[in-house]
Amino acid sequence: MWDGAAFTLALFAAVVWLWFDSMRAREGALAHCRTACREYKLQLLDQTVECISLRPARNGAGRLVLRRVYRFEFSDTGDNRREGSIVMLGAQKESIAMEPFLLLP
Repeated sequence: MWDGAAFTLALFAAVVWLWFDSMRAREGALAHCRTACREYKLQLLDQTVECISLRPARNGAGRLVLRRVYRFEFSDTGDNRREGSIVMLGAQKESIAMEPFLLLP
């Protein structure tokens, strides 16, 4: 049977794992957003993403992972703000969506 100290240690280990896993997923999401903005000649505003949803899901192999939805802002003209979102399934990009924007030459 678990005593209080073992339970506390297991809980602490789970929180540390969640934090490290979240940082890895956030860095991956940010890298994908930078790549998408660079590809379309957009400016990624604030150079950051914000996690707006976190829930368990199954990946293609059937493993239980966390699905995170991040929000980010970008600009197509330099004087406006447009919104986008990226869905990360574990450490992999599932999808990315962006508000309509101008394609500048």
